[in-house]
Amino acid sequence: MAKQIQSPLPGTFYRRPSPDAPAFVEDGAEVAAGDVIGLVEVMKTFHEIKAETGGANVRFQVENEAPVTAGAVLAEMD
Repeated sequence: MAKQIQSPLPGTFYRRPSPDAPAFVEDGAEVAAGDVIGLVEVMKTFHEIKAETGGANVRFQVENEAPVTAGAVLAEMD
């Protein structure tokens, strides 16, 4: 069963720290617990989204700069 990383709050999801920087995590990558996978911006405040557990083969379910709701699945991993 896939593990999910969910957005803790509504806002805009960013996979990169800035427009010209590489993504925090690429699709198919492996992450460890505590790794930042993206940011959710709410009213010009950026909140780091971290993996709660480690996993492999990360698959993002949300595009960069897409609006998200609280509880939305941002990524899944094995």
